[in-house]
Amino acid sequence: MIIAIDGASADLSIALTEPDGTMVAEDAWSSAQRQSTELLPRLLALLARIDRPLHDASLVAIGTGPGSFTGLRVAMALGKGLAVGLEVPIVGVPSLGAWLDAEPDAIGALARAGAREAYLLERGDEEPRIVDRAEVATGSLLVAAVELAAAFDLTAARRPRGAIAIARRAAERIEVDAAGDDLPTLEPIYLRAPRGVAVESGERVRWL
Repeated sequence: MIIAIDGASADLSIALTEPDGTMVAEDAWSSAQRQSTELLPRLLALLARIDRPLHDASLVAIGTGPGSFTGLRVAMALGKGLAVGLEVPIVGVPSLGAWLDAEPDAIGALARAGAREAYLLERGDEEPRIVDRAEVATGSLLVAAVELAAAFDLTAARRPRGAIAIARRAAERIEVDAAGDDLPTLEPIYLRAPRGVAVESGERVRWL
């Protein structure tokens, strides 16, 4: 069983799938400030609902962002803790790409990057970029968290449900590389330093 977690936005999701990525169960909800208190209880409740024990897990798949600093750190910490405790591999999957996988009609995926900025991954692009609110086509079909859709007046936005697509991407990865990612060095995709840090490092921002 794969345990998949996405905490890149206030629209959180978790999924349980078979090793090939076939969905077993899923939960998705909005929570602006309570990721640290909700993710694990929701996961345990989902396992109880399908009567599967935690130790059935063979892989942990985690959304790596970019997006919410707090959400990414909390989800990554939980994912790493599960991988260590269960002695299973972990695979990190970029969240915005997974959001697009889950919404094949969407032209792009957006995660909040600041008061007037967002991380945008347009379909067909390799990497997300930081855009100003004025650069976002508000009437286009986009995947965006509920608070970002409201702030940017995105009239055709769909909420992300990334966990199931993260699980499927991880299932494909683990077929090629059974070891998964290196747990100590796996980290979220931040793209920028958090608020209050005036000078960005020349290296990647590291928190874990």
